[in-house]
Amino acid sequence: MIHNYLGQTIIFEINYKKRTSTSITIDVYGNVEVQAPKGTPDELVLQLLEGKWDWIQQKSKEMKDRTLGQQVKVYDHGEIFLFLGNEYPIQVSQDINIKQDYVVFEGDKIYIYVKQVEDETIKQALKRFYYQQCKMLVERSIRSYQSHFKIKPRSIRISDNKSNWGTCDSRQQLTFNWKLAMAPQKVIDYVVVHEMCHMVHLNHDRSFWRLVGKILPDYEQRENWLALSSWKMTV
Repeated sequence: MIHNYLGQTIIFEINYKKRTSTSITIDVYGNVEVQAPKGTPDELVLQLLEGKWDWIQQKSKEMKDRTLGQQVKVYDHGEIFLFLGNEYPIQVSQDINIKQDYVVFEGDKIYIYVKQVEDETIKQALKRFYYQQCKMLVERSIRSYQSHFKIKPRSIRISDNKSNWGTCDSRQQLTFNWKLAMAPQKVIDYVVVHEMCHMVHLNHDRSFWRLVGKILPDYEQRENWLALSSWKMTV
């Protein structure tokens, strides 16, 4: 079925079942399905859709985008990049007098200042920005949670490790992926706490997860954000 509302269109299926309540599900391809009790009037189904309209549009887009996978970035005005879990457009400006290309985040945009307006130059400026921000955010998070631990990290490093968000070795040296700067602060905190817990328990045994859960009772929700959104964390 097709329903138009607020100038937008939703294509959905209705599945009538022997049940007492109505629900909306969106599959991994962004398809919308309404499950309703037998005999439910169409008007009630449409009211339910309209009541959840913003959520349906957002979730359906997320699923469709995720199915498409990482898209090639265009390093031009208006291209969207993640920072602290939110999406912001970039604005590129050329300044031949600056000593080094740099990036500034101000409220609703990511401003990029470069000597030469070239894709690779802009990309590298963004990466340096994320490296710097990640180090600052991680260090702040470590300070916030240090009271839960008797051991302190011996060193903190930001890297381009493509297989891990963070690592902790036997010498309590912590390493974090620079792309974490694109995640919400709560997610950064989870990765930090996860690695700090490895200072106490090097493996993922029950004692490790009990410690993580004691410090962050909702750690699974934070971990889930990474599982669902990491594909968008790209430059």
